[in-house]
Amino acid sequence: MFQAEEVANAADQVESVVNPVSSGFSEFVSRISQGDMSADTWILLWDSVGKPVALALVLIIAVLLVAGWARRLTSKACRRTKVEETLARFLGNMVRYIILLAGGITILGTLGVETTSFAAVLAAAGFAVGMALSGMLGNVAAGVMLLFFRPFKVGDVVSAGGVTGKVFEIGLFTTTFDTPDNRRIIAPNSSIFDGTIENVSHHKTRRVSVEVGTDYGADIDKARGVLLATAKACTGVLNDPQPGVALTGLGGSSIDWAVRVWVNAEDYWAVMDQLTRDVKYALDNAKIGIPYPQMDVHLDGKVAQS
Repeated sequence: MFQAEEVANAADQVESVVNPVSSGFSEFVSRISQGDMSADTWILLWDSVGKPVALALVLIIAVLLVAGWARRLTSKACRRTKVEETLARFLGNMVRYIILLAGGITILGTLGVETTSFAAVLAAAGFAVGMALSGMLGNVAAGVMLLFFRPFKVGDVVSAGGVTGKVFEIGLFTTTFDTPDNRRIIAPNSSIFDGTIENVSHHKTRRVSVEVGTDYGADIDKARGVLLATAKACTGVLNDPQPGVALTGLGGSSIDWAVRVWVNAEDYWAVMDQLTRDVKYALDNAKIGIPYPQMDVHLDGKVAQS
């Protein structure tokens, strides 16, 4: 059977392996309890507790300063390369948190805490959180890609993720749209980045195309001339590229045309409305009919009389 003193010594030896700071402090307490007030006892206190704590305090201050400096440096570098402000702040904060985490583990190591198992626990916890938040992390990743590659910016009219509207805000998790009828729609970034993105307002000019049909009895060249003159006379139409009229097909009840003009992007809907109106009146004035769908029914043989 072990004596009480032998058990205590064995426990102290185990503790000294696991936690040097705690074992040194335990030895100091043991010496004090035995009335040992020599200089060696106080040196032991300094070596076992004072030095690690002082070093930990210095490291805490250094880690905080370095983390803040790294965040500002990262954010500045992102702004100089014209990275979106939201992404610049996110990257800066991410660098800060990484430095704080690494510094915290280092500080715990100076205090005698076993950091190997601690790091393993953090890794396991991070994996579990990552699996639980996989959808959210997917939105964050998509948001970062949108901010990096910038397929659109705030103020653009975009069709993406099943939504068409003006971009109000691009966040790390969601993108906010305002629709033409003044509805606010918030879409997850993953649905936007994983699909086709149409940036309607990317270019300064757009083409307006008005489809119209004319009677088969109307002269084709005359109809073309009327439509071309109407296109050129429409307000807001650009001269370069030149307006054009294309014969697009011979339909079941009409000759089909496409009147195409180029306009400034902001004038698209106004010119579309005006040109559609002008085409109708121009064909009416030229006595060229715009037929409606019709069907000719031919009966072979005699019709029975009732």
